[in-house]
Amino acid sequence: MSSQQSPQTMKPATAAKKLGVYLPATPASFQEGVVTRAELNELQANPPEWLSELRRNGPHPRPVVAAKLGVSIAGLARGGVTEPLTTEQIEALKQERPEWLEKERATQAEVRKETARIKQQKLEKEEKAEERAAGRD
Repeated sequence: MSSQQSPQTMKPATAAKKLGVYLPATPASFQEGVVTRAELNELQANPPEWLSELRRNGPHPRPVVAAKLGVSIAGLARGGVTEPLTTEQIEALKQERPEWLEKERATQAEVRKETARIKQQKLEKEEKAEERAAGRD
């Protein structure tokens, strides 16, 4: 008795998130169906024109907007950005350099710096522990 495995599928929202695109901007056929793992891999490897266009010009979902602006998603919300933005709108914000964006970028830089410091501290502790363990052998 051999059982065939059914292909792994995901909701369009999950696939859009994995592709880094804003679901309501995708074609209706994408929004209304299910996406198999193989289809997702194919979309990533050989993106159709609609996907390339969305990635290039948007509208972009909040995680992509935040990354392009160098801020956190929470920073976007604090700055009043709650809607998806196009690449053109993101570039305009970068040029305008509003106060909230500069503040959030500085905050994000501090968070990254602190994360790196903690990571380094953890590595040093692990190295010391390994040295102590090696000294007991």
